[in-house]
Amino acid sequence: MFNPLEAVGRTALKQVQAMGRMAIFLGSTGVWAVLPPLKFRRIVGQVYFIGVQSSSIILLTAAFSGMVLGLQGYYTLRKFGSEALLGPAVGLSLIKELGPVMAALMVTARAGSASAAEIGIMRITEQIDALEAMAVNPMKYLVVPKVIAGLIAMPLLTAIFDVVGIYGGYLVGVKLLGVSAGTYFSEMRNMVEMSDIRGGFLKSLSFGLIITWVCTYKGFYAGYGAEGVGKATTEAVVLSSVLVLIWNYFMTAVLF
Repeated sequence: MFNPLEAVGRTALKQVQAMGRMAIFLGSTGVWAVLPPLKFRRIVGQVYFIGVQSSSIILLTAAFSGMVLGLQGYYTLRKFGSEALLGPAVGLSLIKELGPVMAALMVTARAGSASAAEIGIMRITEQIDALEAMAVNPMKYLVVPKVIAGLIAMPLLTAIFDVVGIYGGYLVGVKLLGVSAGTYFSEMRNMVEMSDIRGGFLKSLSFGLIITWVCTYKGFYAGYGAEGVGKATTEAVVLSSVLVLIWNYFMTAVLF
């Protein structure tokens, strides 16, 4: 007979097993990342793929995010007679929260999904097995360059997102709504501290690790067939996005 408690226990055990496998995968990646030689050419190629090729969507998203912040922030602050604080409101929102999170979600949607699909296709076409047959470690060759590239590219993309978003808020607040340009930047300079920038940098660094770790793991253990690759890609994007949002909460609670 069907036992609901048995079903719950079986599901819980599967989830714990999956978490353990993911932890071992991350640990193996860390070990292979510090063992020479590093594949510098592949790392540079992955930095180009994750960073440079994601820059257009980062620029577009950042500009409109900053413009929306400037618009909503102005009308909210005007109710309290504090339009002069529009600059700090936009700057702090982007540097501490929206910049790292939005950049991470955009990279997950573009580069993370592509990485999971790429490695998944290599798995189902037995290219990973061929690498092992040629005594090439697939973790060293496929996973480590993507993880290192994610750690390099994500802080840079976040910095671009922050700068473009701040100028998007400037265009709306100053050019459209009439806030003083000097007030916009001077108040931002007075209220944005180095600890805020450092916190945003640490967030982006951790998000880069989460995205590349989860997406390469899902691709590496993709099921066979087109359905398996599609499922792995979907799970990679969903799980990466959820983990980014959850981890963002805990980092905000600790850092700020």
